[in-house]
Amino acid sequence: MRGTLPTCFLFMLIIIFAFACGHAPPGKGAGEVVSAPESRVEFRIETVAENLEVPWSIVFAPDGRMFITERPGRVRVYENGKLKPEPLFKVPDVEPTGESGLMGLALHPQFASNHLLYLSYAYRGNGEQLVRVVRYHETGSALTEPKVIIENIPAAPLHAGCRLRFGPDGKLYISTGDSTHRELSQKLDSLVGKILRLNDDGSVPQDNPFVGRPNVRPEIWATGSRNSQGFDWQPGTNVMFETEHGPSGFEGLGSGGDEFNLVERGANLGWPVIHHRERQEGMVSPLLEYSPACAPASGMFYRGSAFTEFRGNFFFGCLRGTRIIRVVLNGRQVVSQENLLEGQFGRIRDIAEGPEGAIYFSTSNHDGRGSPAANDDRILRLVPIR
Repeated sequence: MRGTLPTCFLFMLIIIFAFACGHAPPGKGAGEVVSAPESRVEFRIETVAENLEVPWSIVFAPDGRMFITERPGRVRVYENGKLKPEPLFKVPDVEPTGESGLMGLALHPQFASNHLLYLSYAYRGNGEQLVRVVRYHETGSALTEPKVIIENIPAAPLHAGCRLRFGPDGKLYISTGDSTHRELSQKLDSLVGKILRLNDDGSVPQDNPFVGRPNVRPEIWATGSRNSQGFDWQPGTNVMFETEHGPSGFEGLGSGGDEFNLVERGANLGWPVIHHRERQEGMVSPLLEYSPACAPASGMFYRGSAFTEFRGNFFFGCLRGTRIIRVVLNGRQVVSQENLLEGQFGRIRDIAEGPEGAIYFSTSNHDGRGSPAANDDRILRLVPIR
């Protein structure tokens, strides 16, 4: 594990960007993209933490601490302006091959009182690579009392998911990859290529869309997913939007085809029956489709007050696309989008809103596909200039 340097030094970069529709590929598919009034926002980039190893998830606790997962299996804590030198926890049985390892992290909605923390990670079981979600009690110096929430989710070195987030309904949502067995994404008796929905203790909510159907996994909330690594709910409407990786070249379906989708209860996102801009009755076509691929790796709605111009906008980091994409919505309709920080920091993975309203993001240049800078991987933030 690489060491850490002092945090929060100014990157000495001030960026002024214009809100212009032409920056990003035009929206294609079910949603129509129309022009929006031009606005200008000034912000600076600050480095918060350095010399991390593929920071996959960034989550803030109510007390202001930032929890970070590193793909090799470490949970790190940033507190009082410093990254603690020793991990809070090391997952003992993590399998960090390929794109998998320690991935998603979520805090219970009542974390301030119960200190329950959830991790998703790949492990080996019965000679296979699998994914499990485990709940822990966070003590301030350790993670204790592990409880398996769900396990035996088929995985692979590629397309293992696995983002965690609690919804506005208090339920835990889990995205799973297709584990390179794309036909399983349409199989309702498989957890592969799905969005799952569980109670906080791992039990199945009785209002899940497939509860009670024979030979169907009741945990399923939505099906037909290839490899979603980002989703959030729109403030005010509680509608779920998610980002989705499109086909790889080895699948023979063309490159590109990354997606931004609206996801409703019981939705079928189509993979692998439809992809790119294809349509079929009963399946969801994307609001936005990206060819060439941008490799979306996260997703969040901005709710803060520091960037008033961004409130209600959806942001996601791009790996191959080496940028952040901002999507402006009017209800369910895409209004416009733009690229931020294109090509400046390499592969960008997670994105999160800090307690002060800054926008935090992580680089992923040590994941075997990037060109690391001397202090990569990093957590950085966008801070407004007023």
